Amino acid sequence: MDVLLDNLDLYIGGFAGTIGLFVVAAIGSLLLGTLVAGMRVSPVPALRAFGTGYVTILRNTPLTLVLFFFAFAYPRLELVQLSFFALASVGLILYTAAFVCEVVRSGINTVPVGQAEASRALGFTFTQTLGQVVLPQAVRATVPPMTNIQIALLKNTTIASGFSVFQAGGIYQNLSERGYNVLVGLLWVALIFVILVAPLTWMQRRLDARWGVAR
Repeated sequence: MDVLLDNLDLYIGGFAGTIGLFVVAAIGSLLLGTLVAGMRVSPVPALRAFGTGYVTILRNTPLTLVLFFFAFAYPRLELVQLSFFALASVGLILYTAAFVCEVVRSGINTVPVGQAEASRALGFTFTQTLGQVVLPQAVRATVPPMTNIQIALLKNTTIASGFSVFQAGGIYQNLSERGYNVLVGLLWVALIFVILVAPLTWMQRRLDARWGVAR
């Protein structure tokens, strides 16, 4: 307990960074992943090819390599200058969006084809059909896997500590410099992560149970 109380500033600052990174990356990856999923089921061959290529490349690229690119290679391109936090957020968004895309696409596939055919017969465009008919029904099927992806994202934020982004993953380095027991410090980090994950798991069970009855 002394390790936690004596270094409360580290834990508060570290987990504030983790939560901030998680929130930004979660929202960004949901939006981008849904957009790419729309491309993957689009009637336009070029969009389908782009979506497939995006998912194939990002899902098979280690997250560490993605963050390494944004931390060290991107600044050399002399484009828009971004903070390490912003670069880490972009890397996490691009990486996680590939997994979100597949979950959303799987949810879309659970919606009966007749729903889309009926909407097209009524004169709906592809975008209207997807946004107003298919996606609202697909959401129910995506809750369990989507929650698992968000939990994985929360834990993946710790990798950003290796690229100058101070959050929970970098607490142990500061504890070591201060002369505290790093192992005990990491146990506290693990416990706090369990506490952060608990609400996501609870929400998943509640929504799955509620919508499962509705189905």
